[in-house]
Amino acid sequence: MKNYILLILFFLPVLAFSQINIKVLDEDGKAVSEAQVFYNNQTYQTDKNGNVRVPLSDSEQTLNVQKENFKGFSKVIKTTPKTQNVNVLFLSSVKENEIQEVVFQKKARFKTNDITSIEISAKEAKEVASLAGGVEGLLKSLPSVNSNAELSSQYMVRGGSYDENLIYINDIELYRPFLVRNSLQEGMSIVNPDMVSTINFSPGGFEPRYGDKMSSALNIYYRQPEKFEVSGEASLIGGRLTTGFASKDKKFTGLISGRYRNTNLVLNTLNEDTDFNPRYMDLQSYLNYQFNEKWSLSFLGYYAKNDYQMFPKQKEVDFGSVLQPMRLTVFYNGQEDDQYKNMMGTVSVNFKPSKKWQFSLDNFAYQNREREYYSIASGYILEAFDEDGNPTAGYDAGGQIDHARNDLLVRVAGSQFRTKFSPDVNTDFEFGVKYERESIKDFTNEWQFVDSIGYSNPRDFVIPGNLDTSAMNLNFHIAGQNDINTTRVSAYAQFSKKFYWGTNRIFVNGGARIQNWSFNKETIFSPRAQFAIKPNWDMDMLFRLAGGVYYQAPFYKEIKDLTGAFNPDITAQKSYQIILANDYEFQFKERKFKLTTEAYYKKMENLIPYYMDNVRVRYSGKNNSEGYAYGLDARLFGEFVPGIDSYISASYARVYENIEGMGYIPRPTDQRFRFAMFYQDYMPKFPSMRVNLTLTYASGLPSGTPVMFDGNGVPDYLAAYRYQKTLPAYKRVDIGLTKVFIDQKDNKASGNFWGKFKELTLGVQIFNAFNINNTIANQWISDINASPSLYYPVPVRLTGRFFNVKLEFKL
Repeated sequence: MKNYILLILFFLPVLAFSQINIKVLDEDGKAVSEAQVFYNNQTYQTDKNGNVRVPLSDSEQTLNVQKENFKGFSKVIKTTPKTQNVNVLFLSSVKENEIQEVVFQKKARFKTNDITSIEISAKEAKEVASLAGGVEGLLKSLPSVNSNAELSSQYMVRGGSYDENLIYINDIELYRPFLVRNSLQEGMSIVNPDMVSTINFSPGGFEPRYGDKMSSALNIYYRQPEKFEVSGEASLIGGRLTTGFASKDKKFTGLISGRYRNTNLVLNTLNEDTDFNPRYMDLQSYLNYQFNEKWSLSFLGYYAKNDYQMFPKQKEVDFGSVLQPMRLTVFYNGQEDDQYKNMMGTVSVNFKPSKKWQFSLDNFAYQNREREYYSIASGYILEAFDEDGNPTAGYDAGGQIDHARNDLLVRVAGSQFRTKFSPDVNTDFEFGVKYERESIKDFTNEWQFVDSIGYSNPRDFVIPGNLDTSAMNLNFHIAGQNDINTTRVSAYAQFSKKFYWGTNRIFVNGGARIQNWSFNKETIFSPRAQFAIKPNWDMDMLFRLAGGVYYQAPFYKEIKDLTGAFNPDITAQKSYQIILANDYEFQFKERKFKLTTEAYYKKMENLIPYYMDNVRVRYSGKNNSEGYAYGLDARLFGEFVPGIDSYISASYARVYENIEGMGYIPRPTDQRFRFAMFYQDYMPKFPSMRVNLTLTYASGLPSGTPVMFDGNGVPDYLAAYRYQKTLPAYKRVDIGLTKVFIDQKDNKASGNFWGKFKELTLGVQIFNAFNINNTIANQWISDINASPSLYYPVPVRLTGRFFNVKLEFKL
């Protein structure tokens, strides 16, 4: 008898654990009871917690889970291991003829119906080696996004300017600084990569719920931590510290993050003798409180302060050609002292009475305080050299005084109400209305005096030897004092539907938005539509069509003309857009890839001509131009290395405008050809050694045209018809090398000091790895004694190679 007892005790653990533990949850993570489980010719049923245990068969069998109005689930169960856990997650609550997803996407907390949207990895945005900022740095490797300034988080999309891009955080539209002239002043991107959960970017043809701009929409959602966490970063150019927390019942969560950045070491790679003191800092918070399943409250706060000081001393620039090398030598006296303060607060109330209804009320306030002060005097000499490096001729000698006292205060406050009704998982009705109160106080006093060989410029040509009786003139003078208070009201409505057409899956999204601005008393109406079809083919193909009428609603920069005054007669710029696209998903050597190609065309009316002042866009303040843009984009995304996503992209684009009927010429943002790559890799034998690389090649922009001035010292944007100069191509490679000492996935808690870390990495970033002298603009030096005056383009260089060391941790 004892032997039998011992035998039973010996086999009892085997009998007890030779089973399958099944848990069934719906798409909201709730337990599904009374679900039928079919396995090994037996039928079982889940309990109220969605659990059921099934004895493991001694042969390979198929497990099926079914319930009425739920999509079925099946899985082949092998005979080993003896204990298996099967989680049936997000069991789709749809009927047989309904579509859960038209396009394969990862399950995101914030779902989008926009078929033009590209989902970007928040993890990759945090790790990419970029001086501009994580999210925007990764954006610039997409085919339709262009930028020729590595220190700037601004970008151009499909021939649009820097001002034509929408930016949202948690569905709240944000503003960039307005007075920033060059990328050295800009500081940090407003987006904190450490707080990001989801990133969606549309390069055009976006849905009606996004605002009235003509190029792109970037929508970012911040994450909600599940427990207490501390993470940080320290590098040679700054650092950050982020704290997250969650209450025991998970009702109250919060993220608080602070960042500091000083690019002095990077700016020292410029080929000039200048004392830089750029200091940038910001503080952001995102707090959420879930009262119950229906009601929640959130707060998003942001404060940023950028201080930029510059004391130039001397600069030498070598340029020209091999046959005619030239050098500009400049000596300076004076300084620049700029300050930019941004703050924003948003309180959002969310109400979800059922799965079908969602309501949101957002109350927001934004303030932008900017000051741009500089007084810099310079004396220069322009020389040519022979093949031995000896000076042969002096083309010009003179001086210049640049002066500015520009102050700007922008305040925007308002509320927006949004609702969404989903009668089923394949249908959405959305509606929103927004009211904004805007206050702009602008004081501008900016002028430049140019002396060339003892004569002020501009002046009429005088034969050498004759007396010059002309008056001493400023090269230009922009002055204005503006104070306006306006209201802006906008609303949108859209409908989204997924359905079958035969055996093909169809997605449609259509609607319109309307806006009225009290300053110019203009009402704009913007209808938009999207259509996608996924044929029932062996090849995984998706065809997309999007388009509509898109406006560039005017604001501070568009209404300000070249004299410094606000133009109340300005109207919104308008574009008709159409985008045709194809997504092809395939496998190569058991790795997943996706090839996306897009062709687009834009017809533009009521355009406001502008010229590029480094990265600042200066508008003419007149709707006296028209234009068009077209292009072709391609992007190959997938696992070039097993388990890690990378992509390469290429694009060809042109954008033209016709100012006052004088003929079509390229716009300052005519990018033509562009190639970019984002590549990730690791050492197979040492997977903790990782590398990421971003590579960019872009044709030169035509913004090297000299800015001419009329007799009253007002910039003349029509000078582009007399001078057409293209900047050199932009070429850059940034590399990030990382050693992972502690990985959260592999970390096992221990009692020692290092056991407290969840993540610990040390990295080296190589910015501009090949030390390429890229050019962002031209400084034009004139020979005033020539008739007509000769202008020599002196390149304004960007930063050189820089090595940055970065330590990251998470507790």
